[in-house]
Amino acid sequence: MRLIDRVAVITGGANGIGADTALRFLSEGAKVMIGDINEANAGRVLAAAADAGYGDNIRFLRIDVAEESAVEAMFDAALAEFGRLDFVFNNAGIGGVYGPIAETRVEDWDFTLAVLLRGVFLGMKHGARILQAQGRGGCIVSTASVAGYAAGSGAHAYSAAKAAIINLTRSVAVELAPHRIRVNAVAPGPVMTELFHRGKPDQGERTILQRQPWPVPGTASDIAGVVAFLASDDAGFITGETIVVDGGLLARGPALFGEGAASAVLRAVGLDRGTTGEPSEIRTRPKLS
Repeated sequence: MRLIDRVAVITGGANGIGADTALRFLSEGAKVMIGDINEANAGRVLAAAADAGYGDNIRFLRIDVAEESAVEAMFDAALAEFGRLDFVFNNAGIGGVYGPIAETRVEDWDFTLAVLLRGVFLGMKHGARILQAQGRGGCIVSTASVAGYAAGSGAHAYSAAKAAIINLTRSVAVELAPHRIRVNAVAPGPVMTELFHRGKPDQGERTILQRQPWPVPGTASDIAGVVAFLASDDAGFITGETIVVDGGLLARGPALFGEGAASAVLRAVGLDRGTTGEPSEIRTRPKLS
């Protein structure tokens, strides 16, 4: 019960890492506001929380994390419901645009960075606004990725956004340290969520274990445990850090989807909208003459 009576806002809280983190926080005594675009999945999280006896301590607001007015409304709703804010988890994400750089549409690039990077910026902005006004300190954590450290674990736009999150975390941590607001990130490798295995868990597990040194694939709950630690007083002297949680993948060198022109993220062109409930687009790569 390290988080007793604390209040957390979690974006992307209806799926995968966000959903498991919300349930983990509830189990440790926190009150949670989840924001997500996928209402159906959010309903399942709310039902799971109610079944575990935490129904009074969780709320949901449908939001697009790329829209500032929606993010601001989510934070204001958390204050209205629970009376305070202690923790922000900027977790909402999508796979985003993939394919060769010369065939990447600018509108798909902009959409990807709006969700993955602008969404984190807005969570930091409005979380900091409230935490500074309260004067009690607090904690902000964002989801980066091993793709932010090296090529081979994600498409171009995804990798660029995750690298930006890592350095944005450092920069904002320095600014907010005098206010006793800690700012950190987690960088997962591939974990067994719907966003990764797309309904084919056996295939997803084989893909992970071909590269990952640790002999079992990671799960969303593995990441949730690290986020709960970062939110707790046990991490009270940690700020400006990105914690890699990848079963040793980065230590070996990722190249999860292959290397160079053989990379799976370069063999087709499209836009992966993740678990938003919105359809993804797959366009076959034109043959080069």
